[in-house]
Amino acid sequence: MTYEPPVTDYDYIVENCTCAFCGCNCDDLDFLVKNGHVVAVRHACRLGASKVMEDMDQRLLVPMVRNEEGVLEEVDWDTALDTAAEYIANSIRPVFYGWSETSTECMKEGVELGEYIGAVLDNQATICHGPSLQAMQNAGYPIQTLGEVKNRADVIAYSGSNAMNSHPRHLARYAAFPRGYFRQRGRFDRTVITMDPKFSDTAKMSDKWIGFEQNGDYGFYNALRAVLKGKKLQSESVSGIPAEDIYELAAEMEAAEFGVLFFGLGLTHTLGKQRNIDIAIKLVQDLNTNSKWGLTPMRGHFNVNGFNIFMAYETGWAFGVDFCRGYGRYMMGETNTIDLLVRKEPDCFMVIAADPGAHFPNGANQHLADIPVIQIDIHWGPSTELADVVLPGSFISVECGGTSYRMDGVPIWMKKAIDKPETCRDDEWIVRELKERVMKLREEPNVADEYVPNEGLACLLDK
Repeated sequence: MTYEPPVTDYDYIVENCTCAFCGCNCDDLDFLVKNGHVVAVRHACRLGASKVMEDMDQRLLVPMVRNEEGVLEEVDWDTALDTAAEYIANSIRPVFYGWSETSTECMKEGVELGEYIGAVLDNQATICHGPSLQAMQNAGYPIQTLGEVKNRADVIAYSGSNAMNSHPRHLARYAAFPRGYFRQRGRFDRTVITMDPKFSDTAKMSDKWIGFEQNGDYGFYNALRAVLKGKKLQSESVSGIPAEDIYELAAEMEAAEFGVLFFGLGLTHTLGKQRNIDIAIKLVQDLNTNSKWGLTPMRGHFNVNGFNIFMAYETGWAFGVDFCRGYGRYMMGETNTIDLLVRKEPDCFMVIAADPGAHFPNGANQHLADIPVIQIDIHWGPSTELADVVLPGSFISVECGGTSYRMDGVPIWMKKAIDKPETCRDDEWIVRELKERVMKLREEPNVADEYVPNEGLACLLDK
């Protein structure tokens, strides 16, 4: 690892900026700006800094529409917006997906458009922390803020999460290392426990590693609950963990003054899925009989939690909300993006601040190749290759301001630091323009008289 000297050639510094990478939403960053570009970032982790210093070689700078030869060609904004609005206005089963890397203000415009046109609104939770949201609906949400963790927590447990790699500043700024009001010695006042089949980098720096078997989450947590309730384990080991270690761990967790369980996709995507989170929530509730514990999912994108909070507030459901009947509906496996695409129901797809081309299964992407796709984003990616209309947005927290929600549900204002490229527009403006143009088209008579839907909608039309 070579030494990298600090950047000294810059015009000015913008202080107290917010990182737009992960759910930590670190808001103590300094951006060093030269010639209108961020050339260095202070206080950020490498992941956050690399994202803020956007690679302009991959930047989407002009609106584009795919021509008859199948090639994306540059057009003016009115042409691109009109084309996208026509696709949406003429659709019967539109899906609007993404939203996790844009502002909550943009989501407001998106919900109004989706409700008006009868679309499905979904975000990345459908392929990541969806089981967590389902479990919270079933069993509750014993959450606390990251500020409480910093100031009060003496026991930190990570399960199914390698925070050292996925959220590099989580331990340094919120959990293990910072000095808090009641934890003046920082790391020396805390016990860190990692419960994960893999001996990860987080496990290496922990005081204790509980390496239970793959897919053994549910059994392991149930054993912990049984011990906390005074039951005696009937076997010598559970999920590969000796019974005496489970007794010892349960006593240590129960003795905590303030404990927090952070969990990631390693818990949500193993065999038990949402039931793993159900039992983890109930474990925390059991611990709260004699101690004080909280639980927080390690959310990935900086505003993925914001979409779930906003949608739950507006509609009652956190993701996968279907407005096709004129009111909101939600059902797992029925109104989620992957299921809709595999069944070939959507006839128009708008993706904003996401990349399904890189993350969706092949069957879903095959259908995207057969229907109009509208992309609103700041950089080129696999989804651009599927897009029929490309609308270049702006970088939230760098080129425009907006509200995001941290992983603990605390809203953070992300201020603007530099100007966006002249040919780009803010996401909120783009979605508002689409909404207004779609409404105007829908008000005109015979807007869909000659529209022929794809074969995947035949069953819907027959009804």
